[in-house]
Amino acid sequence: MKKRKVLFLLSIDTEEEFNWDGDFPQKNCGVENIQHIPQFQAFCFSKGIRPSYLVDYPVASNSESANILKKIALSGQAEIGAHLHPWCTPPFSGNNTERESHVVNLSSTQVDEKMTYLLQTINEQIGVSPKVFRTGRWGINGSALQIAAKAGLNVDSSIYPFYENEYFSCKQAQYTPYWPSFNDPDIHGKQRDIFEIPVTAGFNRPNFSFWSKVHNLLAFKAFRVFRLVGVAWNTNLLRKLYFSPELTSTKDLISLADAVLEEGQDVIHMYLHSSTLLPGKNIFTQTQKDVDAIYHRINTVIDHLKTKTELEFMTISEAKDAINTGLS
Repeated sequence: MKKRKVLFLLSIDTEEEFNWDGDFPQKNCGVENIQHIPQFQAFCFSKGIRPSYLVDYPVASNSESANILKKIALSGQAEIGAHLHPWCTPPFSGNNTERESHVVNLSSTQVDEKMTYLLQTINEQIGVSPKVFRTGRWGINGSALQIAAKAGLNVDSSIYPFYENEYFSCKQAQYTPYWPSFNDPDIHGKQRDIFEIPVTAGFNRPNFSFWSKVHNLLAFKAFRVFRLVGVAWNTNLLRKLYFSPELTSTKDLISLADAVLEEGQDVIHMYLHSSTLLPGKNIFTQTQKDVDAIYHRINTVIDHLKTKTELEFMTISEAKDAINTGLS
């Protein structure tokens, strides 16, 4: 019996390392973690993965880290996209607090100016005109999406399905690739300038739309005293999961992947942060053993998927073209 074809994407927020519980640094950002990218790229190549490195300003503006990514871009084994961290991308204006760290809270003028600065720096330092974009800290509004499209970007990956905070919500957003509306990026639209490929998220059982409603009910404020979300998680009855080896165990990654396949989805999009490759400078890996575990999870999940599907590795841009030309 012929296996079903499934696209596998891996995106890396390629950025500075810093203490997420501290202030938002604007200058002198550390980018030591980029020294670990060549080893990671070699691992990806050995598995057939074609990663998408979404690069922010501190990385692009540093000649040493930019040269590392330039070599990878020239190899044709990966793609370079853009990742906008508002706090460390010029020009600087206004406050620099938690609120302003989210692109959705910036004015159109601020987003436009920072986007222009970021894309120009990537082009000058790495030699690439990015086509893929992701906001820092997730979430995007119609204004920022239009600015991205006008800047020549044709794929966005800022939607973080089933998530919300006090500044934005993706709880009602689409969780499979789609053409987003400029009025509301969470829903389908008529524009065809920029495509949305969210990261993979869902639950440990298929029918994500239904289980999302159940999860929201369990998390309802009036029921929090009963800690129903925790009970559902600990009993494995219902787990909300994100397809990242940083956040999710091997077992849960496989549970999510199986649920995605059972739902009939044909795109699986994994993500992580470049700073995770440098132990001790991030919240996910404190030791080399932790970093090794990241590699192991990716390797195990891919091997598992290969037993069930005809897995095809693509960059985000390649996947956009394949999905919209019927090649997938």
